Amino acid sequence: MVSLYYVQKFLFELNRDPEFQSRYTADRHASLSGFDLSHEEKRALVEPDIGLLFHLGVNGQILMHFAAFHSIEWQDYLQQMRDGLEDHGPVREGVYAVTGYEGVAAHTSRLGQTENTVGGR
Repeated sequence: MVSLYYVQKFLFELNRDPEFQSRYTADRHASLSGFDLSHEEKRALVEPDIGLLFHLGVNGQILMHFAAFHSIEWQDYLQQMRDGLEDHGPVREGVYAVTGYEGVAAHTSRLGQTENTVGGR
């Protein structure tokens, strides 16, 4: 079971609390106690695996601070998120979850429109 709430709660606390950051730095595994996390989530938080965390649905604003905490440069952070989608598939849940939207071309086709008729052209 995915527990996105607890992953994000963990990251939120880590991003804001210097004492919690010290505990995480000293012993990443021990810092996870008290959070209801799956093995996959624990692994992603300990490694850290930005791509997997993004795939699990972690909000990019929260994840961005976690990446910075680990001295991951902006371009590398973005690439790790892309790699996560390639390696693990679409985002599972949360605000970035895939909703089934197939894109403009599929929607236009279903409406019987062509590129020339879209937008009154």
